[in-house]
Amino acid sequence: MADAAADHGELLVFVYGTLKRGHGNHHWLAGAHFLGEAELPDVVLHDLGPFPMAVPGEGTVIGEVYRIDAASLDRLDRLEGYPRLYDRQVLSLNDGRQAWVYLGRPRQVRHAPLLAGGIWNPTKT
Repeated sequence: MADAAADHGELLVFVYGTLKRGHGNHHWLAGAHFLGEAELPDVVLHDLGPFPMAVPGEGTVIGEVYRIDAASLDRLDRLEGYPRLYDRQVLSLNDGRQAWVYLGRPRQVRHAPLLAGGIWNPTKT
């Protein structure tokens, strides 16, 4: 979408789980340009064990922002099970940038613990 587009057809994506640096699925972002850490308002993060899931709510999630191309976004859609498991939306970060974000649905996390700090940082990946 144009809202999450940078110059030359590049897109921004906000990641908060296994796609972050040092985690098991980070290799899916090979070739992406790391733009730094960011905060995503109006969402909360739940711990589903092997991965987290963000859903709309009264909180903030801390994650990372990457510049990717459309082919990379298509690959991430497959990884994230979009649209079956996750929905993908353009959301505004606290710094004003807009990025694609994979969000779950509240019913998917109703029995999962809330990560009060908005950061998923398991000891093992």
